[in-house]
Amino acid sequence: MAADSVGSRHDHPIRVLDDESTARDLVGPVSLATVGVHARYWGMAENKTQPTDVSVADFLEAATPARRRADGLALAEIFHDVTGEDPVLWGPSIVGYGIFHYVSPANPRTQGDWMKTGFSPRKAQLSIYGLKDTPEGAALLPQLGTFTEGAGCVYVRKLDDIDLEVLRRLIAIAASRGDDPTPPGA
Repeated sequence: MAADSVGSRHDHPIRVLDDESTARDLVGPVSLATVGVHARYWGMAENKTQPTDVSVADFLEAATPARRRADGLALAEIFHDVTGEDPVLWGPSIVGYGIFHYVSPANPRTQGDWMKTGFSPRKAQLSIYGLKDTPEGAALLPQLGTFTEGAGCVYVRKLDDIDLEVLRRLIAIAASRGDDPTPPGA
């Protein structure tokens, strides 16, 4: 095998490949994630949250408590009106609209497909996705009303806490997003 052993913080050495053709030989105690094999050779890691064939209407009708169900149904109508897209359930609990291809700014080899915008009527609060993913959306976001921010979403306790016209504008911005450009060599 054409690989060199180098030290690591673990008791076993990390093997550094000098030839991609030998990567398949590394199955065993060395994790492929530590090897640094290019994604084009092994394929991209898939997002854990994928589109499903589950009925969005059934999902929203089953949401609890009743206030969350009502807000979820209202959001579904708003998102559909603004995007013109049919909703798709992503994973077990996110209602998504549209799709785009993303490229991680931190690691251009990390790429995949994701919804342009969407929401989840969680028990504690509503999670709304895609509103702050563009500079234009991030600039408009402070006008939304009362919310908190997570890493990839905005949390809203109830729709009465936000300006629905600003929400519509934020959804339109998110829905107009194109694919991320693929950097050379990614």
